[in-house]
Amino acid sequence: MDKDSLYIMAVMYIVAGIPHFWKPKAYLKIMPSYLPYHLELVYLSGALEIIFGVLLLFPETQSIGAWGIIAVLIGVFPANIDMLVKYKGKKIWPRVMLWLRLPIQLWLIYWAWMFA
Repeated sequence: MDKDSLYIMAVMYIVAGIPHFWKPKAYLKIMPSYLPYHLELVYLSGALEIIFGVLLLFPETQSIGAWGIIAVLIGVFPANIDMLVKYKGKKIWPRVMLWLRLPIQLWLIYWAWMFA
């Protein structure tokens, strides 16, 4: 993968982490019930996305950032499964998107691994 892809990934995670602080309620709604400290985990996941995204920008810390992103993606994967299992809506497209999110997340892990 080229450096442009690396910078796109870095910006993507930095931008994705910021709303965890602006609109934590949106993330609280999707927190699995079996996890404790929901608000703290929302803030932590947002902070980690930002930190690891920034670390991707520098050659000296790129590998740490990539492994950190992989850890975050693996850490939130059960929440994505939980959302799919708990979806009770009648509309098909939200269910399709929840299913598509799982292989996309695996691809995101692979993308980060390319820079680890």
